[in-house]
Amino acid sequence: MEFKNPQEELERFRSRLAVAGGFVLFCFTLLFIRFVWLQIIQHDYYQTRAEDNRISLVPIVPNRGLILDRNGVVLARNYSAYTLEITPSKTLDLEQIIDGLAGIIDIQLKDRKRFRKLLEESRNFESLPIRTRLTDEEVAKFIAHRYRFPGVDIKARLFRQYPGGAFASHLLGYIGRVNDGDLEKIEGREEEANYRGTDHFGKTGLEQHYEFELHGNTGFEQVEVDAGGRAVRTLARTAPVAGNNLTLTVDAELQRIAEQAFGDRKGALVAIEPATGGILALVAVPNYDPNLFVDGIDTQNWKELNESPDKPMVNRALNGAYPPGSTFKPFMALGALTVGKRRPEQLISDPGFFNFGGHHFRDDKKGGHGMVDMYKSIVASCDTYYYMLANDMGIDNISSFMGKLGLGQRTGIDIDGESEGVLPSQEWKRKRFKKPEQQKWYAGETISIGIGQGYNAYTPIQLAQATAIVANNGVLFRPHLVNFITDTRTGKRIPIEPQPARDLGLKAEHIDVIRNAMVGVNKEGTGARAFAGAGYVSAGKTGTAQVYSLKGADYRAGGVKKELRDHALFIAFAPADKPTIALAVLVENGGFGAQAAAPIARQVLDYYLLGKRPNAPAPADEAAVEEDEE
Repeated sequence: MEFKNPQEELERFRSRLAVAGGFVLFCFTLLFIRFVWLQIIQHDYYQTRAEDNRISLVPIVPNRGLILDRNGVVLARNYSAYTLEITPSKTLDLEQIIDGLAGIIDIQLKDRKRFRKLLEESRNFESLPIRTRLTDEEVAKFIAHRYRFPGVDIKARLFRQYPGGAFASHLLGYIGRVNDGDLEKIEGREEEANYRGTDHFGKTGLEQHYEFELHGNTGFEQVEVDAGGRAVRTLARTAPVAGNNLTLTVDAELQRIAEQAFGDRKGALVAIEPATGGILALVAVPNYDPNLFVDGIDTQNWKELNESPDKPMVNRALNGAYPPGSTFKPFMALGALTVGKRRPEQLISDPGFFNFGGHHFRDDKKGGHGMVDMYKSIVASCDTYYYMLANDMGIDNISSFMGKLGLGQRTGIDIDGESEGVLPSQEWKRKRFKKPEQQKWYAGETISIGIGQGYNAYTPIQLAQATAIVANNGVLFRPHLVNFITDTRTGKRIPIEPQPARDLGLKAEHIDVIRNAMVGVNKEGTGARAFAGAGYVSAGKTGTAQVYSLKGADYRAGGVKKELRDHALFIAFAPADKPTIALAVLVENGGFGAQAAAPIARQVLDYYLLGKRPNAPAPADEAAVEEDEE
């Protein structure tokens, strides 16, 4: 039997104990070194990290600035409401979450479609509204079931509201959720920090043009949160600063009367204060309800607006380019006086047509107007007079003078996206067409230009501006919608000064000739019926513009489709001696200017000058006799 050596076993045990002790000591040394590293050397770093985890910086979105008319009527405002929002990145099964929410809160099909549209346009870490404007009862129901829905929460948000609905929608515009294009604009102005937490951005109209005035300054809260990310208390707060308010030159009641005057007809009206360029009314009908876009428009409403044959999303006042028809004639006459191609008393013989190059250019009145001077040419709207005048002036003289009046150019109004229209010239045609044979300007093309047809195409605001120049004795002001901006921090008003764009240097005696003839239009000419019994003296000019070529045939409105009927136009200013308002009216496919457009202008002028309120839309005067262009 073999006995173990106690001394040897003891030595072996001591060796093992020493190794184990050394290993333990080594581990404690490592822990100590790590402790020193974390608690002493890296103390400041980890203290900051811990503080960041404990404190959350929450942006406070500012109130968007108000938009008011010249009399203080609120056209765009804000209100607070609860929304039910989902953060897609925090949910495992989005459809299951939505179905579960629908069991306790009313979520309709249009809400789901709008949410999916927002989901396609947004980043998945953003919270998106599935329902807005929750009632107190709905909020209470959700809170009781909140534990069932990770990534879903109730938020209090500010909503933009347009109290008038579709009223003045094309000038106000609308806001919508921020997209990539908006982010580029924000980054371009280095406003990223100021837009933290902001979901909406101006998309069209004044909301777009004055976005960075209306937005305001974002505030912040330092909020202490627990391990679950729930707010415990507010540590510090920097209050947001509301956006600046816009006070417009627009008279809301005049705008309303002008819109109602159109009834169910399509068209546009622009009324300007000649002495300042302030827009008194800017109408484009049909219009749309901008409230539909605030939450993100649903697919059905967008389809109806986008596919409507009436094109309610088109701002006809700024984007619709139309032949001016006979409203062009006063400007032609003024140009002829300016370049010395006509004298007021100079007579021409009108047999009812003008022959040029073997082509018969017909006057609207069979047999003609006889002997015609400049006054009669405007009052009776004699086409032959202007055929001859256009031929004598030539296209370059016509284009140069009309350009001075702002035709065929953007006016610079404070709404983005304005169209240029078309001011024809030899240079324009060379740029417009590719084939050499199309680029050449033919003398015969100048003839129809004289009566506002041919390549002529101008926006209603350009016609209103040109009319205001005549009313203002040749001084051009930039049309603008905002009268002044109010700084919400200081209450200081920052006026939009009516600085003259330029004095055209037109002679007073020439303008008096045109003014006198336009007064004659409303007293004894093509506008006389519409302005019979008016308690003021106005100056005007009717116009009718072809939509398609008659090819020599007689025009009969009942014989063509409605969308191919002539456009009706009217320009005017009043009172004639000291004008305070100048306007242009367009009625799409309305027929003769005296029948459809002049009665609308009469209702607008009656209210603005006399305070008379119409009881119904302006009637189409079927009995009116329009001696106007084809």
